[in-house]
Amino acid sequence: MENSKVFPPEQLFDFSVRVFRHFGVPEIDARTAATVLQAADLRGIDSHGVARLHSYFDMLQLGRIDPRPEITIVRETPSTATVDGGNGLGLVVGPKANAIAMEKALAVGSGWVSVRNTNHYGIAGYYVLQALERDLIGWAMTNTTKLVTPLWGAERMLGTNPIAIAFPGLEEPPIVIDMATTAAAYGKIEIARRAGAPIPTGWAIDRAGASTTDPNAMIDGGAMLPLGSDRDRGGHKGYGLAVMVDVLSAVLSGANWGPFAPPFALRQEIPTRSVGKGIGHFFGALRIDAFIDKVIRRREGIPLVGPVIDELLDISRQTGIPL
Repeated sequence: MENSKVFPPEQLFDFSVRVFRHFGVPEIDARTAATVLQAADLRGIDSHGVARLHSYFDMLQLGRIDPRPEITIVRETPSTATVDGGNGLGLVVGPKANAIAMEKALAVGSGWVSVRNTNHYGIAGYYVLQALERDLIGWAMTNTTKLVTPLWGAERMLGTNPIAIAFPGLEEPPIVIDMATTAAAYGKIEIARRAGAPIPTGWAIDRAGASTTDPNAMIDGGAMLPLGSDRDRGGHKGYGLAVMVDVLSAVLSGANWGPFAPPFALRQEIPTRSVGKGIGHFFGALRIDAFIDKVIRRREGIPLVGPVIDELLDISRQTGIPL
């Protein structure tokens, strides 16, 4: 790409930390936020790494995000929680809420956390990768500002509402799913706009509801299309998935749902009214041995109780087959 340049990851990480610290974000939170952004860049998801830093900069500069939020648990059971993010950076609120889900899973088998009063949290995949490090199945979802039209519609009603799930592996690599519920992530439209390049047919419509390959036509009053794009290709299924994410992330937590979700960038439309607090996330974590015996037994051995050992030794004595 013209004017492109390669930067060391450490340099971008340090720059990101200093930007967040500039607005009074505590050191540990600034490093957490920079880590989430770096995870996107290192995985090649360029739309959600430092390319998004200016959006956070703008929102912090205008005071739309609290750099030192009070993050609280407002409702809780042994396996569930509702978290209020205090209008903090989603890059900080998200990791803390995800950690609560993982701790609950380790304690009782599963953990589910719905979050309100938060902001854009980076790539959904970051959170499920954290679960993998603790040998847990991880879930992460978030609703976002309205960008997507329903099948056969023209008005923006839902966000790109991503879903990420990760399953640990043993000898094989883990399975990691991280996808928007739209035909493409909004960040890819932003990348095309910056490059002056067209977008594929089926990604978006213009303000008149007609299919477009111009990223500016989508941004200027148009809308993105659900995963599948039209009925014949399953667009109703993509929109159904987005609704599911919206309910779990926002309706369940008390965040703004549907077209009322606040924007994460300055040029995006501000909703006319609020129906909750901020946007919402939803995290889940599952301990494998809450469902099946872990394959760790093949590596470390199978535990047997005394009576079973005695029975096997009895067989060994009577048959002469060594145990």
